[in-house]
Amino acid sequence: MSTFSAAPIVIDGKGHLLGRLASIVAKQILSGQKVTVVRCEEINVSGSFFRNKLRYHSYLHIDVDSNPKKSGPFHFRAPSRILYKAIRGMVPHKSSRGAAALTRLALFEGVPPAQDKVKKMVVPAALRVLRLKPGRKYCTLKRLSHEVGWGYKDVVDKLEEKRKAKGQAYHERKVASLKLREKAASSVNFGAADKLAAHGY
Repeated sequence: MSTFSAAPIVIDGKGHLLGRLASIVAKQILSGQKVTVVRCEEINVSGSFFRNKLRYHSYLHIDVDSNPKKSGPFHFRAPSRILYKAIRGMVPHKSSRGAAALTRLALFEGVPPAQDKVKKMVVPAALRVLRLKPGRKYCTLKRLSHEVGWGYKDVVDKLEEKRKAKGQAYHERKVASLKLREKAASSVNFGAADKLAAHGY
């Protein structure tokens, strides 16, 4: 991701490791690049599910004496907000430069309609299959978030199933139309070759 583009880069979060993806995205938004991450619920966290669950529950008990509802710390449950907080911790968000960088970041569970037809990227330096040793335990943010109070797991799953079915139908129609186009083009070419041969070319 060394090249800069005027259009936002859309990253498919599925199969990426949380910390590695967060560090790369943080560096990109600080350099002025707009970044959108979709399917945040499919991001992986290294370590067993039970261990990560215990860590998250200990984090939920961090509190302040004055007024937790007003002054925080605020404990996000949604996968996109967990990724946001990981990225925010790697950005000087209290400075104007860091605050401006965070405005260039967009995070989503699932794939919203605006990003559905956009070509999505992966980040090889953050992919679990490339960076985590085979056999190591890991869990998904979807399961972890659902366990600590995120209530939209089933909704996102249902919407993703509908989106995939719609995408499959579109792909089949596109392949069929391409085959018809190739067939028509080949028949036109054969007809033209016969006419040229008849005239001695």
